[in-house]
Amino acid sequence: MSRVYPRRQRQLESLVQKLGLSLNAPIKWELLDLALTHPTVSDTANYEQLEFVGDAVVRLVAAVVLWEHYADCSVGDFAAIRSVLVSDRILAQLAREYGLELYLLVAGSATADHVGQESRLADSFEAVLGALYLSTNNLDLIRPWLDHHFQDLTKEIRLDPARLNYKAALQEWTQAQFKVLPEYRVVEINQPHQTHERFFAEVWLHEKMLGQGKGRSIKAAEQAAAKEAYLVVTTPVTNE
Repeated sequence: MSRVYPRRQRQLESLVQKLGLSLNAPIKWELLDLALTHPTVSDTANYEQLEFVGDAVVRLVAAVVLWEHYADCSVGDFAAIRSVLVSDRILAQLAREYGLELYLLVAGSATADHVGQESRLADSFEAVLGALYLSTNNLDLIRPWLDHHFQDLTKEIRLDPARLNYKAALQEWTQAQFKVLPEYRVVEINQPHQTHERFFAEVWLHEKMLGQGKGRSIKAAEQAAAKEAYLVVTTPVTNE
């Protein structure tokens, strides 16, 4: 605990309050500090082991939420929905909602590595879950604020024929129709003063461009392009 100095302690308390948790909760602050320490800061005292724990925790929370609120789903639906809920894309999205990047300690070239930002945020989000779980050895510090995110996302996923994963849906379509995979072409947009939509992607099939999209990360841009393409190829053609 002594390694969490006063200024850092105030930062961690700010995050805990954003999560809606009491400062009197039995949180192991030194673990939360580790969960928000990138390997570039320390080779040994970083979030990697907590991320390993958090990966199992987030999958468990997603499974329990699905079990409790969507009992009508098949096991196959459970698996498909959970794979989206625990994806880097969704976890990074949740991390941004809580401003996790403001608390994450990063050093060296990683500070300017916008390409790896989504993965970094997802990893640290899992590590935070790992730290909170290990603080109590249960989900009491996690479910009160994470459940509603997963419930809202699950409703959205169930209403979407592509399950909010347009890359996977488009890949299934191209394989079924042509037995080939779509090709993605991505470039970084030169916008040094903007933090949104840093990447531009195109998706191609048989030398024909099917869709375009922009995003904060390469994956997000590819998802946006895949969504446009998927909606095009699955929309019935009507003769007017």
